[in-house]
Amino acid sequence: MPINERRSLWRRMRPYFTVFDGPLAIIILMLLCTGLVTLYSASIGIPGKVEDQLRNIFMAFLVMWMVANITPQMMMRIAVPAYVVAVALLLAVALFGTVKLGARRWLHVGVDIQPSEFMKIAMPLMLAWFFQQRAGQLRWHSYLIAAILLAIPVGLIAKQPDLGTALLVVAAGFCVIFLAGLSWKALVALFVMGAASLPVIWSVMHDYQRERVMTLIDPTSDPLGKGFHIIQSTIAVGSGGLTGKGWTHGTQAHLEFIPERTTDFIFAVFSEEFGLTGNLILMVLYLLLIGRGLMIAANAPNFFTRLLAGAITMIYFTYAFVNMGMVSGILPVVGVPLPFMSYGGTALLTLGLGGGILMSIQRHRKLVQT
Repeated sequence: MPINERRSLWRRMRPYFTVFDGPLAIIILMLLCTGLVTLYSASIGIPGKVEDQLRNIFMAFLVMWMVANITPQMMMRIAVPAYVVAVALLLAVALFGTVKLGARRWLHVGVDIQPSEFMKIAMPLMLAWFFQQRAGQLRWHSYLIAAILLAIPVGLIAKQPDLGTALLVVAAGFCVIFLAGLSWKALVALFVMGAASLPVIWSVMHDYQRERVMTLIDPTSDPLGKGFHIIQSTIAVGSGGLTGKGWTHGTQAHLEFIPERTTDFIFAVFSEEFGLTGNLILMVLYLLLIGRGLMIAANAPNFFTRLLAGAITMIYFTYAFVNMGMVSGILPVVGVPLPFMSYGGTALLTLGLGGGILMSIQRHRKLVQT
């Protein structure tokens, strides 16, 4: 092929390969590399974890690249169908989903998929579209309708039961409602109503969920049973000291005291091996990730993209805050992975999808009509 033709082809293809937002991509890549290093240590004696995670990372970046090439206008067009399909899949899970470890969360379609993961993105997409359609004419009933749209999938997810995912969907949806202009008076009223309804919530909670709350208050009441996870993870976090025990030298992890050490409790492995210093660096990376997301939201060109970018950023924040909180013993164990670090396929694809949305908003901000 002549040089001029190759240059012409590159000019046409170049926009598709320069869609990644530099700062956001670098932060995500640093978190993924940190996660791989930690996963290697955590998975000693468990073959195939690192290789599988590399495949998951490749798929997540592929999804991120594909979504970053989609315009926000296209996202608006697919918001309602995405929400309807996600709710339909949740209904399918409730009717004939696969049961694992006492929970009905998966749908078998050749492979097992977890539809609740996709609702983390479909929910803010739907609510951002809903408020965009009513921009400038929002009334109290608009927020009521939005709350109903949020409550439907949250109720289906909580019934599976999957409290962690339900919490993430609530956080993403509530962020959109708040950013859409929910008044502080309404927030105070919701807080009072929530506090007043705690006895009712407690009465409808599953036994294992009540046990998790009681275990959080006093994990030593059942140190070899319900309190084992929290006790061992807090020991690992505390034993890391200032600089940690060193990579692959974490005794709690390698003696298999830390449960789910490659997934939900990977932060305990990281803390034990890299100590307070490593934790501070990790927190800085997450603060940079959240800060970049908020910057993209602040610079977004219209109501839809601002709400959507803010909600995606809130998902990242909630993932990190809840995971670190439960591993450190200040929040109940709800099964939330550490973003871009925990081993997993569906969750990592969801996170990559969110990153692609942020990159699309940043890339197309000058092309979107306000």
